[in-house]
Amino acid sequence: MDGSEAMFTTMCALLAAGFESNISADNWTAFRAQMRERLRQQQGPAVDAVREFYRQHELRDAGATLSRYLWFGLVSGPAPKFQTVLRRDEIPPEVLALEGFGEILSNYYLEQNIGQLWRQVQPIYDREVVRLHDEVSQIVFVSTAYLREILDTSSPRTFSIVVEPLVGRITNVRNFGDHYALVLSGGEEIPTNVVRHAFLHFLVDQLPLMYPRVIAAKRPLFEKAAQAPRLAPELKDDFASYFAECTVRALELKLKRMSPGEKEAALSRADEDGYVLVRPLFGALAKYENSEPSMKLFYPDLVRAIDSGAESKRLAAVNFAQAESAPVADEAASEVVARKRKELPTTVPNETEVIAALTEGERRIAEKNPRAAETSFQKVLMRYPDQPRAWYGMGWVALLDQDWPRAKQIFGRLTSGQHAATQDPMVLAWSHIYLAHIYDDEGNPEVARAEYQSALAVDGLPEKAKLAAQKGLAAFGAADKPTARP
Repeated sequence: MDGSEAMFTTMCALLAAGFESNISADNWTAFRAQMRERLRQQQGPAVDAVREFYRQHELRDAGATLSRYLWFGLVSGPAPKFQTVLRRDEIPPEVLALEGFGEILSNYYLEQNIGQLWRQVQPIYDREVVRLHDEVSQIVFVSTAYLREILDTSSPRTFSIVVEPLVGRITNVRNFGDHYALVLSGGEEIPTNVVRHAFLHFLVDQLPLMYPRVIAAKRPLFEKAAQAPRLAPELKDDFASYFAECTVRALELKLKRMSPGEKEAALSRADEDGYVLVRPLFGALAKYENSEPSMKLFYPDLVRAIDSGAESKRLAAVNFAQAESAPVADEAASEVVARKRKELPTTVPNETEVIAALTEGERRIAEKNPRAAETSFQKVLMRYPDQPRAWYGMGWVALLDQDWPRAKQIFGRLTSGQHAATQDPMVLAWSHIYLAHIYDDEGNPEVARAEYQSALAVDGLPEKAKLAAQKGLAAFGAADKPTARP
């Protein structure tokens, strides 16, 4: 939890450009109001460039405009260049919409000496961090203790809180891949519910993805819930995220100080809003509390404790609330959660030995040890003869052996016929791409082009596969163009 010079500079540029210039500052903190007036007075070529860029990219919805720049501040590296810390395929689309802003912001930072201004305001940010520290630490302690989770500081997954008073009273929650971040404006009231909710998502979101076969049995309940008018639109076609959201809400009811009557009212609201798994998950947590494993290990049992038949009968009597009757949210204290879906298998059996063998095989492939990889994948195929991930691994073994006919046969199996990996977008898309490489090397450009196009047509294909297929097609396009004569 800390301030961020990149976020501070981004907000300075935004206010200097005229964002919220027509908003009354009566309810603003003195610091924010004073900074806006100071920034609006800035002059110079770089300031003019910022204002022109803002004018060209301003959206009708001020919240959506702010969201783009918050994303930019979160994924930007240090001053003065503010280059993104993510690979291009990881960059949120909101940041891609601001392409070119990094260079403009860098010029603005240098021209207006924002680095010195940042150092001047540091005491204000430090005071806010100190004020928030104990409350946030308590949330982290209680949540991790309940889930029996030990945070690994070497893990690539991160959870950050950026304190930025210039944002105003809006609390923003962001999730890009394994990186979770909150932007808190500070002020008197600490949004403990928002912080707890976001941190629980950080701890829980990976669980449904770790046990896809276990949660798959509860999908009929989700399909019923998806009809609820109040259910968040982004959850209606994302089963794993829906399951995680219901799990988080159930955990919140356990961790909040509420009377039995308040908890029952909250469970009823969850049903009416479409979060119908909150109630059975909340009930199943009693078994977890009397057990010893961490939630990460107990989660399959928690899910299996949901009686699908009984829940289906219960849902038949649930009346979903209409969207127009939902209370209007306070935009000044709203929460925005942006989810980026994981590229995880949908066809891997939920068996420890099988998962271990697949993982070992993939590790051996990374080590370029085809014989050891082949042994691991064969273990899986002996148990599951049509397992797509194991066949995909065997295709990689053939590539390492430079056995092109064998590789073409395996990837062909995974892309057509009764054994096609239609339920695993990652395997299906990349199999098309590797076939395209092979056909291109064989001198069959038209077949290779068709394979790239088939990869792009895969529903739910991973972003990296999409970029690879687009790059492959672009290469054909460049080859088709006549060479320009000097």
